[in-house]
Amino acid sequence: MEPFEAFARTADLRRQAADLLDTLTPEQWEHPSLCGAWTVRDVAAHLVVPLTVSLPAFALAMVKARGDFDRANDALARGTARRLGDQVAATLRERAHRRFVPPGGTASFQLVDVIVHSQDIRRPLGLTHAYAASDLREALTVVTSPGAERAFTPRRRLEGLALLATDTDEGEGPFRFGEGAPVVGPAEAILLALTGRRVALADLEGAGVALLSGRLTG
Repeated sequence: MEPFEAFARTADLRRQAADLLDTLTPEQWEHPSLCGAWTVRDVAAHLVVPLTVSLPAFALAMVKARGDFDRANDALARGTARRLGDQVAATLRERAHRRFVPPGGTASFQLVDVIVHSQDIRRPLGLTHAYAASDLREALTVVTSPGAERAFTPRRRLEGLALLATDTDEGEGPFRFGEGAPVVGPAEAILLALTGRRVALADLEGAGVALLSGRLTG
């Protein structure tokens, strides 16, 4: 996917996420997400962080976290949730067009981030969403690339697995990656499993599912 297309698709996915957030009840906003200890509100705020937090502010957060990215990321998400309050969804929609490429990443990294974190919100709430096959194919291409090891998927998690996404044809054939024990199923489930969401394993089939399960923590 070309950078301009990745940016455009990411903007559209942010607007879809904002539309979802607009439908949630107060109780759903405080519901646990799939993303560690974060609530739905925290995850939504995380999606807003790269659109509202300046590089100097991020650097300061890293200093306060003593160089620990995960701690800084957590602090920024929770801080943004408190600061924006009930304006999280509106801010996500208003700034959906903003372009952000993380250090060492590509234009498609944010596309992956929005899809995965939107599902961190939807799945615990029992909500479903039909993503474009091209977006899912791009997301899987990103998370299986060497450059995504730190951000999304450690290479060890992929070793000896043959991934097959059954719903990504679009005339190009289904998405395939790797050789070894098969992991077969919907692209969304493969994407979530590769990024550490154990709940998605139930939607997958093949001898490689047990191997993948053993490589996930939490």
